[in-house]
Amino acid sequence: MQIKDVLLAPGNGAFFYDDQAAIRAGATQDGFIYVGVPTTPGFESIRIPASLLSIGLVLTDDTVVWGDMMNVQYSGAGGRDPLFDTNQISDLTSRVVTPRLLEIDASRYLDASANVLEPFEQNRLPLAIQYGVSQALLRAAAHLQRCTMAEVICAEFDLPLPTRRVPIYCQSGDAREINVDKMILKGVDVLPHGLINSRQKFGADGQTFVKFVNWVATRTREIGRPEYHPVLHFDVYGWIGQEIGLEPQSVADFICKVADTVPDFTLNIESPADFGSTQAQIENYAKIVSILDNRGSNARIVVDERCNTLEDIRLFAEAKATHLVQIKTPDVGSIADTARAVLLCKENKVGAYVGGSCTETDLSAQASVHISVATQADMMLAKPGMGVDEAFSIVGNEQNRLLAMLNRRRTQNENVG
Repeated sequence: MQIKDVLLAPGNGAFFYDDQAAIRAGATQDGFIYVGVPTTPGFESIRIPASLLSIGLVLTDDTVVWGDMMNVQYSGAGGRDPLFDTNQISDLTSRVVTPRLLEIDASRYLDASANVLEPFEQNRLPLAIQYGVSQALLRAAAHLQRCTMAEVICAEFDLPLPTRRVPIYCQSGDAREINVDKMILKGVDVLPHGLINSRQKFGADGQTFVKFVNWVATRTREIGRPEYHPVLHFDVYGWIGQEIGLEPQSVADFICKVADTVPDFTLNIESPADFGSTQAQIENYAKIVSILDNRGSNARIVVDERCNTLEDIRLFAEAKATHLVQIKTPDVGSIADTARAVLLCKENKVGAYVGGSCTETDLSAQASVHISVATQADMMLAKPGMGVDEAFSIVGNEQNRLLAMLNRRRTQNENVG
C-alpha cells in the first residue's frame, strides 16, 4: 500500500469563525471584535480565530502530501456543521480514518476517497474531515501518477484536458472601498462581495446597499482600464428578505430595482433571503428566479445558505431555484463531491461557482483551483482570507501555473498522436 503513516498538525485558518445568528440579531462591532453574547452553540465569543487540522499522508517513497480540515466562517448557521473542534476532529481522524488510509490504493482517487470517507457507526464523517482527507488523497494520487491534481480529476470523471481560464471572484471583507480599488486595479473578473451582513450595511429599505452598488459601478468606470467590465457580485446574507420582506415578488422587485441602476453590468445577488429550510428556500428562490427571467433582468440569483451538500445542490439545480450555485467547498465535504457538484450544475444548465470560505488555507485553495479548472466551473473564489492581494495571488498564480502545465501535456499528447 502507498500510505505508510499519517501525520496530524494543528493550524490556523486565514480568518475567523463568526456567530452569524448573533450578528444578525444586532451585535455591534468594536474595532475588529463583535460586542455581545454569542447565540450559536460552541461559540464562546461572537468572533474567534479559525482553527484547523492538517492531515499528512506519508507515502512509501517518504513524500508527504497534505490536506487541511476546517469549517466555514459562519459555522453552525443555515444547516451547516457545528463549530470546528480540533480535539474532536483529531480523535475521530486517528481512531477511524487513519486505519482506513493505511489499507487503500491511493493511486485510485475516487475509490480511495469513497472507502476512507464512508460513514462510521451509521453517521457520516464530519464534513471538515471529508474535505481535508480528500485533498490529501487527491495530492497523493497526483504524486503517484506523476501528473497534476486536475489531470487526476479529468481522468476519473472522463473529462477532456481543459483549456479555458476560470474567472476569479474576490471578496472585500469590511475594507470595502480600499479592496474594491485593489480589485479594479488588478482586473478581477467578479467583484466585490461586499459583506452586506448587517442592517447597518444594508440600510433602511436597502438604500445603503443600493448606494454601494452604484459606487462600485462608478468606481469601476473611473479607475478601471477602458476594456475592463467585471461582473458585480454582492452577498447580502439574507438582508433583502429581512428588511424588504419574504414575499418572493417583493424580493424580486427590489433586485430588479437595484439591477436597473447599473444596467451595463451583470449583477449577481447572493443569498437574497433565508426562508428557514432547504425546501422553503428552493420553492421561493424558484419563484424569484422565474420573475427575474420573465422580466429579462440583468440580475442573477446565487444560492448559498440552505444549499450545502451535494444533495442540496442537486435539488436546487433540478428545480432551477437559482441562476448560480455557490459550491461552498468545506460544506460539500469531499472535494470529489465539489467536482460532482460542478458537473451536476452543468447538466441542469445552472451556473457553478466553486466557492468556499475565508477560513481556508493556501492548500485547500490550490486544490479547489484544480477542481475548478478540471470541471470548467463558471467562476471560483479567490481564497483564503479577507484580503484581496494574498487570495488573488494564491488562486490566480495556481491557475496560471496549472494551465501552463496542461498546455504542455496537451502538446506532448498531440506530438505522440
